[in-house]
Amino acid sequence: MTHDFDTILDRRSSNSIKWTMYPEDVLPLWVADMDVAAPQPVLAAIQEKLSQGALGYERPSQALMETVVARMDNLYGWKIEPEMVIAVPGIVSGFNAAARAVCAPGEGILMQPPVYFPFLTVHENVGLTRQFAPLVRDDDGSTVRFSIDFDVFEAAVGADDARTAMFLLCNPQNPTGNVFAPEQLSRLAEICLRHEVVICSDEIHSELLLGGTQHTPIATLSPEIAERTITLIAPSKTFNTAGLFCGFAIIPDPELRERYQQSADQMTFHVNSLGQVAAQEAFSGSCDGWLADLLTYLTANRDFVASYLQTNMPEIRTTVPDATYLMWFDCSALVESGVITGNLHEFFLNEAKVALNNGADFGPGGENFVRFNLASPHSVLQEALERMCRAIS
Repeated sequence: MTHDFDTILDRRSSNSIKWTMYPEDVLPLWVADMDVAAPQPVLAAIQEKLSQGALGYERPSQALMETVVARMDNLYGWKIEPEMVIAVPGIVSGFNAAARAVCAPGEGILMQPPVYFPFLTVHENVGLTRQFAPLVRDDDGSTVRFSIDFDVFEAAVGADDARTAMFLLCNPQNPTGNVFAPEQLSRLAEICLRHEVVICSDEIHSELLLGGTQHTPIATLSPEIAERTITLIAPSKTFNTAGLFCGFAIIPDPELRERYQQSADQMTFHVNSLGQVAAQEAFSGSCDGWLADLLTYLTANRDFVASYLQTNMPEIRTTVPDATYLMWFDCSALVESGVITGNLHEFFLNEAKVALNNGADFGPGGENFVRFNLASPHSVLQEALERMCRAIS
């Protein structure tokens, strides 16, 4: 490995949300950004842009759109055209725009909890009916796994007397780390097509693949599926540029794309100019060696955390994610035994001085869970786990 991910960065002085939300004696392993420097080619591209002096308004360039097109072809053999790509100021903005474009007030938006918590408020933002098709636990010893019950999924279409207009898919899935296989995606898509449901697929973690996992964009499965799909991607999680607010909606169907563009215009989308520079460099291929080393490091972190829990805190069961840098800890045994009472986030914050995300915030199925961010130097993870171990002892 030629890149250094062991160095502990001083992020408290950077006004980082992750590092300034809690007191200095707290290790923050909550919000989904990484404690590693962005790759050098990205930093160099930003520095070159800054050297020009002026930081005025900019539109996404044709070269940027072509870079996104080439990235999709190189990764998946997905043949798209530059006009199919719309720049957005982040994925959360992207799927809220999709809901406004696709859904009429009162219609249904379908999702699979436990899921990334901004999914859970889209219905409030747009005036929709929220419909749940919960993922199903399918545990294997100390490992927590989740799967799709397709009967439950189809039964949720049209729930609460609301026509389901959009399915909001998270793949790779946050917080469980699932990567859905092509056959699973095909079954989901078939149900959506049969019921005339548009698919909006949040694929922001699609390049954060651990242990050799492969990702399949749902829109690549067939032309018919592509015509009913809005795919959201960004370099921000993969290359640690989340604060630059630049992502992309890929929409092959012209009519759906026009509706989406109108929604984006109404929401007055403007994409950060430095984010555009970073995205073009990150997707250019110049950072792929850095990414390969990062994925090796994250996979080792994942395996270390899973092993540590099994050996030292067997009361906590965990996912072993196929993608993302997020682990999902099941603390049910500690709650049921009375070792932990009340809010899990507050327990680990106060008793262990470790900040984690509270699982209940991710919707049904998240109760008694916390989300653990493993994208930190190995020494930080070890210290956090030792603190947690002492707290529950």
